[in-house]
Amino acid sequence: MNLLKFKPTSYKLETVSTGRVFDDPGWALTDPECELPSLIRAVYDNSRFTPREDLKGLYRYAEWMPVRRTLKKSCAPVTYKSKALAKYLGLNNLYITFSGWNPKIGAKMSTCSFKETEAFSVCARMDRKEKRTLIVQSAGNTARAFSQVCSDNDIPVVICIPEDNKHDLWFRHKLNRCVKVVAVPHGCDYYDAITLGDKLAKDPRYFLEGGAKNIARRDGMGTTILSFVEKAGRLPDAYFQAVGSGTGAIAAWENAERLAADGRFGENNMRVYVSQNTPFTLLYDSWKAGSRQLADISPEQGRRQAEVILAKVLSNRKPPYSIAGGLFDVLERSHGDVFLASNDEIMYWLLQFRNLEGYDLLPAACVAVSSLAQAVRDHIVDKDEFIMLNCTGGGTLSAMAKGFVLKEPDLVLSPDLPSDEIIAMVSELF
Repeated sequence: MNLLKFKPTSYKLETVSTGRVFDDPGWALTDPECELPSLIRAVYDNSRFTPREDLKGLYRYAEWMPVRRTLKKSCAPVTYKSKALAKYLGLNNLYITFSGWNPKIGAKMSTCSFKETEAFSVCARMDRKEKRTLIVQSAGNTARAFSQVCSDNDIPVVICIPEDNKHDLWFRHKLNRCVKVVAVPHGCDYYDAITLGDKLAKDPRYFLEGGAKNIARRDGMGTTILSFVEKAGRLPDAYFQAVGSGTGAIAAWENAERLAADGRFGENNMRVYVSQNTPFTLLYDSWKAGSRQLADISPEQGRRQAEVILAKVLSNRKPPYSIAGGLFDVLERSHGDVFLASNDEIMYWLLQFRNLEGYDLLPAACVAVSSLAQAVRDHIVDKDEFIMLNCTGGGTLSAMAKGFVLKEPDLVLSPDLPSDEIIAMVSELF
C-alpha cells in the first residue's frame, strides 16, 4: 500500500465529565475548558465497527484509532477459542486474546507485549512533520515497545525507565540512534521515571506521550476487544486483565461502549475484572475500600513492593483510578472487581498455561489467568458465559531464542535533579 494515500481518521473529542465535544488541535490530552480531572475520548465519524481490509496489522482497526498515518511492522492482537485451558477450568466459551509472539496462531508482536498496540497508535497520531522529541515513561514493556516502533520508523524518542527494569530492554537487533534511554537509579520505581520525564518535558523541544490521557494509547490498547468481537461475533460477558495503571481495562470498556452503540454485537453487559500482583495492591485496596480516592501509599512503601513482585509492570503508584472516566468508573459501571495473585501463583500459571496452551506468558498475563481461575472457583463466572481473557504478553522464550541484544541506558539520572540539569544532560545525547 502507498502510505501517502492514507487518509487520517476523522473524529472529535468528548470530555467524559461534561460531555463537551470539541476538535482535536493535534495532541490534546485534556479539555482546556474542564476544571475537574477528566479523561477525554475520541468520538469517531464512523460509528460502526469497520475493519479495514486494505490495511495490514493493527491498522485494520484504523477507523477507531486517532491516527494520521500508518507505520511499518505493526501487528494486531490475535483471539482464539481456548480448548485446553477452557477444559481445565470447566468453561465452554473461553476466548484468549493474545498479544505477543506465537507465529503458530498468527501472533507476531516482536516485543512480546500488547504495549505495541499503544506505540503504533500513539506514534501514528503524531504529525509527520513533528520537530519535538517524544518522551515515554515506562516500567518496562512500554519502553520496549516504543523503542522498537520508534527505531523502525525513525521517530526520535526519550524513554524514561527505572534502572532496575533495564533487563526488559531486549531487542532482536541494535536500535536506531533516534532512541535514547534515560534511567532513574537502582531503588527507584515507575513513578520516579514519570517524575524524570515530566521535568524533561518543561523544555519546549520535548513533549510527553501522555499515558492514559492520550486517546491514541487507549484506543490502540482497545483493539484487543475488537479482536475478540471479530472472532466471537458478540461482546463478552466477562473481561479479565492484569493491570498496573488500568488503562487497558479502561480502553476495553470504551470500545465495548462503541460496539454496543453499533448495535450488532449486543448490549454492553461486560463485567470488567482486573488484577494485581501482591504485595503491590494499590488498586485492590482502593476498590475494596469502596473509595474513588486512591489508598495511601508512601514512595518508600511503593518502591519496596515494586521490588518484590514478579510482574513489575503492575506497579504504578499514580494510576488513572479517580479521574472521571478512569478505572473506578469502569469497575462501578461494569459491576466489576479486583483480584490478587501472588508470585507463587504467577509461577504456577506460567507453567500450567504453557502445558495447556503451548506457549509462555509474561508474568503480568499469568496474573490475569490466576484471577480467572479464582473467579471460576468462587462461581463469579458461569461456565457458559462468553469470557475474554486478555493475555497481554508472552512468547519471550521463542522470540529470544534466535538471539537478542540489550539496550543499556544512555544516562542514569536522579529524579530529584533540577529540571535544567536533566534537560541539559539529555539534550547532549542528540
